[in-house]
Amino acid sequence: MSRTLTPVPAADVDPILLEIVQGTLASIEKEVEDAIGRTSRSPMIRDAHDYRAGIHDRLLRKLTGRSYSALVHPVARDFPLETMRPGDVYFHNDVYLSEGGIGHLPDLCVTVPVFGPARDGSGAQEVVAFVQAFGHHDDIGGAVPGSMPSHATSVFEEGLMVPPIKLWDQGVPNQAALTIMTRNSRMPDSLAGDLDAECSACLMGSRRVTELFERYGRDTVEACFDAIIANNTTTYRREILSKIPDGTYVWEDYAEHDGVDEPRLHRQRITLTKQGGATDDARLIIDFTGTSPQAKGPINHAGDAADGNFLKKWLAPILRNLADTPERMAELDVNEGIVDLIEMRFPPKGTLLTPEFPAPTNARTFVILRLLGVLSGVIAKAVDGNMPADQETIRYTGVYGRRADGSSYLMREVLGGGSGGRPHGDGEDTIHVVPDSRNLPTEFTESRFPFRVEALGLAQDSGGAGEHRGGLGYEKHIRMLEDAYFMSIADRSILACWGVKGGKAGAPFQVTIDPGGPNEREMEGLVDDEPVAAGEVIRIRTTGGGGWGDPLQRAVELVARDVSWGKVSRAAAERDYGVVVTGPDDAPAVDVEATSTLRRRLATERGEPAFFDRGPGYATLDPEGRAFPEVDVV
Repeated sequence: MSRTLTPVPAADVDPILLEIVQGTLASIEKEVEDAIGRTSRSPMIRDAHDYRAGIHDRLLRKLTGRSYSALVHPVARDFPLETMRPGDVYFHNDVYLSEGGIGHLPDLCVTVPVFGPARDGSGAQEVVAFVQAFGHHDDIGGAVPGSMPSHATSVFEEGLMVPPIKLWDQGVPNQAALTIMTRNSRMPDSLAGDLDAECSACLMGSRRVTELFERYGRDTVEACFDAIIANNTTTYRREILSKIPDGTYVWEDYAEHDGVDEPRLHRQRITLTKQGGATDDARLIIDFTGTSPQAKGPINHAGDAADGNFLKKWLAPILRNLADTPERMAELDVNEGIVDLIEMRFPPKGTLLTPEFPAPTNARTFVILRLLGVLSGVIAKAVDGNMPADQETIRYTGVYGRRADGSSYLMREVLGGGSGGRPHGDGEDTIHVVPDSRNLPTEFTESRFPFRVEALGLAQDSGGAGEHRGGLGYEKHIRMLEDAYFMSIADRSILACWGVKGGKAGAPFQVTIDPGGPNEREMEGLVDDEPVAAGEVIRIRTTGGGGWGDPLQRAVELVARDVSWGKVSRAAAERDYGVVVTGPDDAPAVDVEATSTLRRRLATERGEPAFFDRGPGYATLDPEGRAFPEVDVV
């Protein structure tokens, strides 16, 4: 870590070689992830793909940008680089000792050092980079199956905490540590298999990076590392930050419940200051002052370590929405180059983002996902709404119990939702914020678990109405074949995904057990152990994204198309879009005259649409019963 950081301008590095090195790193990262997916054992890793890999240099800077990753900082903090040896593998999942890189205990992180020639010319080997992977594992102990107790009031209830340790020593696994971890898991075989897959994949990745150094030499490769990061900084400064007018902007959004207290507004606030115009001094200051006190329940996120390094890279993909075109947006990676462009200012200890140990954190997705929306919303205020509407694309649902033969099982799934409408088009349906993640295949789950999937499709009318409609969420019906327990870690069951620039909020998350039956009941978003009898159906409807733009301006042919596809009902077409659809569903037609009359009437009754729309749920939680907070006023 002693090398002085002197970024090399791209002009001083052979551009072809730079492309080769950058492409090789991306290829290695993908190869590591593919190896984990092929050799892991648990449904959450193997099938849902809830894991990530990353490559970092010896200065702990993230070089790859295909997906977010954890941090190497806690490993380098506890194990000096000069003590590391080839074949070493480091492990941790301790939220409070992860420097902000791990959010909850089921995220297990494996780090492998990469070795190359020492700079002193002695022929010795020293650490030149790191390959790292972390993923969400089925069970690491704690109060409930899955290690995510929704009513936890302490991290000690959430599972086994492991600070950074050496899990493999020069190629030899630490069997004692592995035995302790698997003994604490309800799914020991899956945990052991997943850890073996991750360690082996990262060791393979480290060999690939070593080959890169052997092929081109350390000085050349490290100069390329510097250029990769410097180019990323320059690109974001010139193409993205230049789009935000200098000034200070404030916005906030909320988690709705923490599993312990009654539902209320748990605030996450951002005061965004843009400085430097379109110059090379342009930067952003993100101030979280005004964020609510830490919650009693598990929605806290320890994000203030390492100057917010993880949060900077977590939030930065939102900035890509300011790119000139969607195609250019897709080309922009997020690596360590973004870090110097953002200064983060945290409130004192004791808030949702600065919790004090041992505050629980297993549902911290409510906070870090909400922060993506808060940053998008505050930027929308600065750029006249030219940002996407809100989305909520992670929630955990599942069932567990014992089969007829007495064996236990756990099925947990991360179902996505609709993304927000955008200035250039509709939101996407049923996406997941974790790249390459997916829902569990029906054929797989029905063969492994005692239930039948009776329906899986899009939740009609869930996308927020707008000139560009929000994406739709899932609708899934599961019929239990044996008695079981239902679990859920989900937000947005009261507060919907907000619409922007006149767009309407999407539909919230909803779970109904035994719909239409004698025991019909609505579930809250946070549930640990709701009994479900054999024969009962669990109906899950995930969130729809918020809409963008005035829905009365949506092209009538697009509304008719959505009706024909079943995404929008005829009633919603009239109520939300002012479009009167006639004819059969497979060939709908628009009554042009009736539509024109209806749209004029709706526009008169409604008046000027609000810049933000939070849906009806906000008023139920606001202490004063308001429809929106003051920060929504533009």
